[in-house]
Amino acid sequence: MQMLNAIIRSDRDGILVPVPQYPLYSAAISLFGGSLVPYYLEEEANWGLDFANIRQTVTEARSKGITVRAMVIINPGNPTGQCLSEGTIRELLSFCYRENLVLLADEVYQQNIYQDERPFISARKVLFDMGPPTSREVQLVSFHTVSKGYWGECGQRGGYFEMTNLPPKTVDEIYKVASIALSPNVPGQIFMGLMVNPPKPGDISYMKYAAESKAILESLRRRAHIMTDGFNNCRNVVCNFTEGAMYSFPQIRLPQRAIDAAQSAGKAADVFYCLKLLEATGISTVPGSGFGQKEGVFHLRTTILPAEEDMPAIMSSFKKFNDSFMDQYDGYGGGGSSYSRM
Repeated sequence: MQMLNAIIRSDRDGILVPVPQYPLYSAAISLFGGSLVPYYLEEEANWGLDFANIRQTVTEARSKGITVRAMVIINPGNPTGQCLSEGTIRELLSFCYRENLVLLADEVYQQNIYQDERPFISARKVLFDMGPPTSREVQLVSFHTVSKGYWGECGQRGGYFEMTNLPPKTVDEIYKVASIALSPNVPGQIFMGLMVNPPKPGDISYMKYAAESKAILESLRRRAHIMTDGFNNCRNVVCNFTEGAMYSFPQIRLPQRAIDAAQSAGKAADVFYCLKLLEATGISTVPGSGFGQKEGVFHLRTTILPAEEDMPAIMSSFKKFNDSFMDQYDGYGGGGSSYSRM
């Protein structure tokens, strides 16, 4: 919010934000009087970036008098769970260099990676590896927090942003704004120190730290597989694998009768589905419309954080509900146009 406040001058200033997005971005841009410039992630390409589409989005915004000043990336993705490859980040930085955009790199889930093909790599490292002139001119702000981590410790609040290639006078002014918060959150500061200086080989607690963190991440990886496979085994549900972060974001292919029923109830179609799911099973999810999605496409977001031993029962309960919902609204009794990836 501090960086967006510094960047946005008026409603003619635009910020590129991925859709689906973490709603903090659209809310903060609105609060500071700027313009949201959404660019859509490509679900069929594992929520990848389509730079031709992004360039067209920037061109269209500028044609409306919007000065696009910054671009947000969320890596690993929230709510989508994808991890960006080094090549994609390199292309992204080149794009920001050509278009003179500040890159806001939300990297708060960097510890939570559940595959080996695309390990987390920071935008800052890729930027420096690219060399001049890009490495000296692209303005980059990197974000991390203690509020996610191995377990999603959202009750603890602390974080940092690191500014690269911002003018010294701009940095001074941002420090002034940050200093308005006269009383720092002391527990958060302590947690921050532990996060950036974890136990090292030779420390008395290192072996226990390494074993515990490895066990947690391996369990989360198994849970990501259980949840993804479970969703893809359901009628009219398609889900990309959760490569990182803590969420699964399946697409629910809602029958027209369900969409009509939602409209009659005065609710968005995915809200209607999620409420029915909650009422039937107690499983609480967030409708995809809360994050933005393409017109006529519906999702829900759920977390992979429930205990590993509970995950099979949770997915079984979801499947039972979804089968019943589709039987009620699909009209095909399990055949016809229903779809499963498995």
